[in-house]
Amino acid sequence: MLVLASSCFVFFNKIMVQAKTWILVKHFDGFPKDSDFELKVEELPEPKDGEVLLEAVFLSVDPYMRPFSRVRMKEGDVMIGTQVAKVLQSKNPAFPVGSHVIGRGGWRTHTVSDGADLTPIMPDWPQDLSLSLALGTIGMPGLTALFGIEEVLGLQKGETLLVNAAAGAVGTVVGQIAKIKGCKVVGSAGSDAKVAYLKELGFDEAFNYKTVGSLDEALKKASPEGYDCFFENVGGPFWTAATQQMKNFGRIAVCGGIATYNDTTPKTCPYPHLTMIFKQLKVEGFMQSRWEHKHPESLKRLMGWVKEGKLKYREHVTKGFDNMPAAFMGLLQGENIGKAVIAV
Repeated sequence: MLVLASSCFVFFNKIMVQAKTWILVKHFDGFPKDSDFELKVEELPEPKDGEVLLEAVFLSVDPYMRPFSRVRMKEGDVMIGTQVAKVLQSKNPAFPVGSHVIGRGGWRTHTVSDGADLTPIMPDWPQDLSLSLALGTIGMPGLTALFGIEEVLGLQKGETLLVNAAAGAVGTVVGQIAKIKGCKVVGSAGSDAKVAYLKELGFDEAFNYKTVGSLDEALKKASPEGYDCFFENVGGPFWTAATQQMKNFGRIAVCGGIATYNDTTPKTCPYPHLTMIFKQLKVEGFMQSRWEHKHPESLKRLMGWVKEGKLKYREHVTKGFDNMPAAFMGLLQGENIGKAVIAV
């Protein structure tokens, strides 16, 4: 017997793997808690023809996991999610041993996959860039920002863009792409440290929504002339205040509603219908998967901006697979600046 790693052993030329997994024991009722999760260990079978054995290197925690867990999962399922993984064993020529892939295997250290849900890391990934960026700025959050700006909002040079949750994985990219396109950018975040980071990224105006006396006044002060576009990540009272500040024919891209994800009773707020009618606003919800056919070209563009220094990034890294629930709950409480990732 030869020991390969803490959970991998070789018995007579066969790799036996014990995978750690985080299970959703009970659907979240309000804010997630430790007892909603359970850490389990399962023994994986030997890969068959066409299959590969993967080992997670980086895992992602994202706000979408909170609402999607209710509609995409059953109690007892492995938590949903994306990871960067290394190919340990391969019986699929498309994924050679030692290569890295993006997989949607969820919260697990090891996976046997038939390759259908795997995407190879883009060719010529720079050695000085962490592969964790494939879960953030050069991954799903970056694509979400890009498609929201270009496909939904149609943002034009000289326009004014508002983005909330602006210090998160999506918001930081939204603001920077808008600056690349020659726009005025206003961002809202939940701490003074986050506001300072937005200023470092080149946001024209930024404010801490938790400390301003009035959202309405803060939005007016940041852009007295109003907003052409609004990249919406939060919902709740912010949505109500922001719609009032839109210019005529303004466009709103609805990406998220993190202020409402943990509500046990749905929030109610003033209905904005007359504002939307009088200002003739366009409101569109979206997910980046709609433009999957554009992913390869779009990831290259994001990578190009990173290489040129036009697109900066920050990561909130939690070490250890066992800390995934804590990292997820911290994300929902706004502990992160930039992308939240787990390094195994």
